[in-house]
Amino acid sequence: MCGTWDLTRGWGVTAETDWGGAPSVLRMILGRQLEELRTRAGLGYAEAGAAIGVSHSTIRRMEAAKVARLRLADAEKLLQVYGVTDRQEIDTFLQSVREANKRGWWHTYRDVMPDWFAAYLSLEQAALQIRAYEDQFVHGLLQTEDYARALLTTDEPHAGAEAVERRVALRMRRQELLSRPAPPRLWVVMDETVLRWPVGGPGVMRAQIDHLLEVNRLPHVTLQLMPFANGPHPALRAGAYHLFRFQARELPDIAYLRGLAGAVYLDKTEDVVVYREALDRLSAQAASPRRTETLLGTLRKEL
Repeated sequence: MCGTWDLTRGWGVTAETDWGGAPSVLRMILGRQLEELRTRAGLGYAEAGAAIGVSHSTIRRMEAAKVARLRLADAEKLLQVYGVTDRQEIDTFLQSVREANKRGWWHTYRDVMPDWFAAYLSLEQAALQIRAYEDQFVHGLLQTEDYARALLTTDEPHAGAEAVERRVALRMRRQELLSRPAPPRLWVVMDETVLRWPVGGPGVMRAQIDHLLEVNRLPHVTLQLMPFANGPHPALRAGAYHLFRFQARELPDIAYLRGLAGAVYLDKTEDVVVYREALDRLSAQAASPRRTETLLGTLRKEL
C-alpha cells in the first residue's frame, strides 16, 4: 500500500537537509503522517496501541506531537503495523524521528524563557511565512539590541542584569533566520503607537527607526504602519497576534496570541481564518511599504 506513498512528501526536505532546526514542528509533521497512515490502515487508537504494546492515549499524544520524544522502536513498529514495508521509507522516517528528538538551539536559553515560548520559537524557525500585527512594540525579529534591552528591562523589572542580557541574546539569535539562505517571508503591520512610546529614550528610538528603514528594503520583509489618522481598524479588539504558514502540507496555518500568563496557539481553520481576514483588511488600510518609509522618516525627525 505504502510502497508508492512518499513519507517525506509535503515538507520538502530529506533527512539530511538542515531545514531550520525546529524539532517540535518536525514532531508535528511526523505525528500527522502517522495519523494518516493509521487511518489508511483502518485502525483506531486502541488497535494501534495494542499492536505495539502502548495505550490508546499514547498513540493520540504521538499523533498530536504532545510527547517530548518519539521512541524509535515505537515508530518503527507502527510503520510496520500500518503496512509500510519499504526499508528505505522506514529508514528515512526513523532518521526524521532522530532529527525531531534533537533539542532546538533555544534550549540553551531555557533558564530565561517560559516553557510555552519554546513552541513559538519552533514555529518561527520553521515557518515559510510569518505575518504579524503589533499594537504596542516593534516585532521581536525587527528590534535593535538597545531597544530589546530597554523593553525587556521594563517587562521584567525583577530580573537581574545577567538574565536580561541572556534574553537580549536570545532575541538577537532569533533574528539570524532573516539572513539565512532561505529566510521566511516576514510581513508586519504596526500601529503608529509602537513608535510613539519612547522605549529607551530618543536615541534608542532613532536607531530603531533607522533599523526598520533598513530591513524594510529587504526583499523578504514587508513593513506597514497604521497611522493614527486612519482611525479604528479590524484588529483593535484582537491585540497583537502572529500567523504562521508552513511549506509542509501536514501543517495548517497557526495563529499565536500571547497573554500575561502564557500563549494560545490556534490551528483550527475556522479560528485562524478570522485572524487572517482581519489582518488582510488591516494590511489593505495601512500605509503601503513606500508610504511607511516616509512616515518613519517623519517620526524620526520628531524625536
